[in-house]
Amino acid sequence: MDITTHLSEALSRYLDVTSNEMKLTASNLANVDTPGYKTQGLNFSEAFRDALRDIDSEKTVSSGAHVYNVDGLVARPDGNNVSMDRESLDLAKEQLQFRTGVELLKREYARTMSAIHADAK
Repeated sequence: MDITTHLSEALSRYLDVTSNEMKLTASNLANVDTPGYKTQGLNFSEAFRDALRDIDSEKTVSSGAHVYNVDGLVARPDGNNVSMDRESLDLAKEQLQFRTGVELLKREYARTMSAIHADAK
């Protein structure tokens, strides 16, 4: 028996895209001392839009098409342009996004379970 709803599936995709964004930020942070490394970003709105479009086809979320090199950042003499401050701020934002998605998903499942239990009475 499948108890997922369209909203729960959309929230699941939201968490997948947010997780991919967090992985990209972690990769930027891990490469802060790598000479020539360029900061990468994820176009969240496009990735999420594609993830929602793919719900019916049951495709998995792929962030590769929405990754880009971030322009306009100050590069050090070794060519690396990762900013710890920028990445830390992005990671904090992504953590809030993820926690919000988890709370919304918990509420959706609670609503679904409440409907199931109401029918049993």
